[in-house]
Amino acid sequence: MEGEQKTEELEKTRPPVSALRFPTPDELFAATPQLRDLLQLRPREGETNTDFLHRLFESQTPEEAITFTAFAVQPKLSVWWGYECLRTLSTEFSREDRDLLERIATWSTQGGTEIRYQIMQKALFAETRSAAVMLGLAAGWSGTQAAPNDPAPVHPNRTPRAVNAAVLSALAQCGLANRAAHMANLLKLAESMFQAY
Repeated sequence: MEGEQKTEELEKTRPPVSALRFPTPDELFAATPQLRDLLQLRPREGETNTDFLHRLFESQTPEEAITFTAFAVQPKLSVWWGYECLRTLSTEFSREDRDLLERIATWSTQGGTEIRYQIMQKALFAETRSAAVMLGLAAGWSGTQAAPNDPAPVHPNRTPRAVNAAVLSALAQCGLANRAAHMANLLKLAESMFQAY
């Protein structure tokens, strides 16, 4: 009983873990200069991540909200978000893509370097660069190494670029008729991760 009480007290004192890489969009832009090439809009002074996300979504190019989300969120969570986006946008996956997405879902929830290496290998040797394969590459690049025998460090922006490519590719295959509805669904998926700021 006393041990349980101490555990509860410890859990209450832990600081919350943020889903976001940086507390503000200004800081993200400062740390990620290539975002200037990918997004037309710039954060306003004092603007929160959530406000900037909504402003992007309401702009002439709402797809930029997808790009911002891919870069703003921690890498592993960005891959999970990409997985949920792909599930929302499509049900027609090849057998290989379904297998890859199942592995990504397992890795996203249970972790493990070994499964991440397997995902990367499967994505690297895939015959086509489908949205699922791009997401597999994103998962592979989310760690410090892309493979057990590869000493080269992974650039921190490879995962968000691949997540962005995966989600935009899946969105492009949906056609224009339901685009607004699809974008609204993707925004809802993103919003929950931005609540802390």
